[in-house]
Amino acid sequence: MSALRVGTRGSPLAMAQAGWVASRLGEPAELVAIRTLGDAQRGAGDKARWVGALEDALLAGEIDLAVHSAKDVPGELPAGLALVAAPERADPHDVLVGAGALDGLAAGARVGTSALRRRAQLLAVRPDLAVCELRGNVDTRLRKRAAGEVDALVLARAGLVRLGVDPGASATLAGGVFVPAPGQGVLALEAREGDARAAAAAARVQDEATWACLTAERAVCRGLGASCHTPVGAHALAAPDGGLRLAAFVGLPDGSAWATDELAGGDPSALGAAVAERLLAAGAGELLAGAEAMAAA
Repeated sequence: MSALRVGTRGSPLAMAQAGWVASRLGEPAELVAIRTLGDAQRGAGDKARWVGALEDALLAGEIDLAVHSAKDVPGELPAGLALVAAPERADPHDVLVGAGALDGLAAGARVGTSALRRRAQLLAVRPDLAVCELRGNVDTRLRKRAAGEVDALVLARAGLVRLGVDPGASATLAGGVFVPAPGQGVLALEAREGDARAAAAAARVQDEATWACLTAERAVCRGLGASCHTPVGAHALAAPDGGLRLAAFVGLPDGSAWATDELAGGDPSALGAAVAERLLAAGAGELLAGAEAMAAA
């Protein structure tokens, strides 16, 4: 039997993530590194730029499974493809690198991030900060901070852990407006619909609790009609009663206005849709429109 072809972006983090998955599929597997539009053009753009080339390879039969960072996967998938599994989630929270606490940063401190959600959340709490666009892989961003381009930066803890990187002084950003990106810390496995071999291999790494949380978080985004220009956070956790508790955030990129909500429920898709509906009733539609307008200006 030929090896299962596992497609991934070629960045060190993506390769490490895909290698972790490939080693647990229960059959021979080989990694296939694919350059995406996001790798070639690191400016702002739609989430599909990080996954589109992998999905094209799936549809063309060049790979059998694609491993994505779930936060990069758009809400709607191409016809013929499906998400088939999600391994156990890593820590989904963001980390402030370069300070032991957010309030330990001086007024006007330069904080680097490329994510609109992180920008919105930082400025909602510390409007005095100078939030600077900082792109590149994890190692690149850490080198830029070490070189003095910024005083601190915000990264996903999951990426640091998977790369085995100790960033030094850092603080977890959690609670209040600091809701992680939908799917942050989750690896999403995508395959062709009807590919029994790929689905069976993916099932060996499936974590049902993570799958339920990811389903709820993606449902929030679909319900809001969120895009890459809309700062949205969504994070689900197992509730004591066996269901889920879902928190969500929507804000403007400049931190001047935001809305949050939290709700418990049993059905992940229904819970995500309900939170989206409640946010829209609280004015999230206007925030989303305002964020799109700011991005277009």
